[in-house]
Amino acid sequence: MNIADRIQTLRKAKGMSQEGLADQIGVSRQTVSKWESEQSLPDLEKIILLSECFEVTTDYLLKGIEPKPDAADKKPDARIFSATGTALNFIGLVGAIMVWIEEQTTGAVAIGLIIMAMGGMITAIGQFVGEHRKSALKWFIMINVWFLALIPISCVFNCIQGILGGFGWMLMPIPQLGNSFLAYGLCWLAYLAVCICTDFILVKGKG
Repeated sequence: MNIADRIQTLRKAKGMSQEGLADQIGVSRQTVSKWESEQSLPDLEKIILLSECFEVTTDYLLKGIEPKPDAADKKPDARIFSATGTALNFIGLVGAIMVWIEEQTTGAVAIGLIIMAMGGMITAIGQFVGEHRKSALKWFIMINVWFLALIPISCVFNCIQGILGGFGWMLMPIPQLGNSFLAYGLCWLAYLAVCICTDFILVKGKG
């Protein structure tokens, strides 16, 4: 592609007519036509005006050299944020379970949820400032649904079981085996169903 082709391509990309471009840089339509048909070349002053009009560099107009991307303008990779968020969610789940086993306190749930909230916030920041956001979010959800769903489902199950059994609210990060093996099995079945269905929808979905 020569300078004539580049002028024509850039003009059309801007949706401008030859007359419109001519008015922008202060020449006649015939002059623009001659540039695009290789009958003449724009002088240096007009090259500068053309570069400003098309928002490209003079090097690109003259030689077709694309400017190197500025490292400062490069966006961070959202997948790094998602990976960091995933690590925090895993730590939050494992930490909550370990604290519960050691201390038998409902504070274990709070610890897990706080760490997981941090993981979610880091991932959300990546969605705002990063690139590759769609794939980052998809894989984040597919992996983290297994971490994020367990504590809420366990808390609901344990609370219902505690209320029905007369023990009151029972906030625990993992399901507790009560008097019913069937209810305990259904809790784990519900957890698996939520995670597997979420992953299935994402795999089958576009992108």
